[in-house]
Amino acid sequence: ALLFILFTNNWDQIVERALDPVAVAAYILTLKMAFFAAFINTIFGFIITWVLTRYKFFGKKYLDAAVDLPFALPTSVAGLTLTTVYGEQGWIGNFLHKFDIQIVFTPFGVLLAMIFVSFPFVIRTLQPVLQEIETSLEEAAWSLGANSWQTFSRIILPALWPAIITGFTLSFSRALGEFGSIVMISSNLPLKDLVASVLIYQSLEQYDYLGASVIGIVVLFIALLSLLFINTLQYYD
Repeated sequence: ALLFILFTNNWDQIVERALDPVAVAAYILTLKMAFFAAFINTIFGFIITWVLTRYKFFGKKYLDAAVDLPFALPTSVAGLTLTTVYGEQGWIGNFLHKFDIQIVFTPFGVLLAMIFVSFPFVIRTLQPVLQEIETSLEEAAWSLGANSWQTFSRIILPALWPAIITGFTLSFSRALGEFGSIVMISSNLPLKDLVASVLIYQSLEQYDYLGASVIGIVVLFIALLSLLFINTLQYYD
C-alpha cells in the first residue's frame, strides 16, 4: 500500500522528502538509539537468561514473569511511567538532577524507552537454547582439564551465537519502530530527539501522507534489511 502511494507521485518529491534534513536526522537518531538499545539488551539479557536457567533462588518465578511485562504493558503507559520516574520530580530523576543529568525530553529518554520495550526479545530468544544445552558437554570438558572460561567460550558460546544474533536483531527491529513510549518521554523536537516513528505521526497530523509514506518505507526497508541479514547469517551457520 505504501509503494502504491509512491508510484502515483513524482519521484523528485519522493527523494526530496526522503532526504529532508529533519528526516535524515530522525533516521540517524533512530538507528543509533535502536542499535545501542539492542546492544545493551543483549549484554544484560544474556546475564539475566543465564541466572534464570542456571540458578535456583527465591523469587525466580516472579523475575521470569516480570521479563514479559513490556509485552503486556501498553507502550503509552510505559512512557508515562518512565516519564514520572525519570522526570525532575521523580524518585530517580530527582536524584540524577542533582548531578545535572537529564533523562526525560532528551535522546537518553529515547534510549531508555527503546531498552524497556525491546528487552524481552533477547531473553526469550536465548532462554530455550540455553536450557537445551546438555550439562554433560560441560562435564566432559571439565574432565578433560578445561577451566570455566574455556568451557564457556568453546562449548556454550558457539551454540548460543545464532540465538544471540537473533535476539539482537529482534530487539533492534522492535526498538526501531517504537512510538508510544517515546512520544511520551521525549520532546519530539526536530534535529534533537525526534525519531522516525514520531515524525511519521507528525506528518500524518499535518495531512502530509506522502511524507509519512516515504519515511515509513525507509524505516520498513531498514527493518527488512536487518531481518534479511540475520536470516543470511543463520543460513550460513
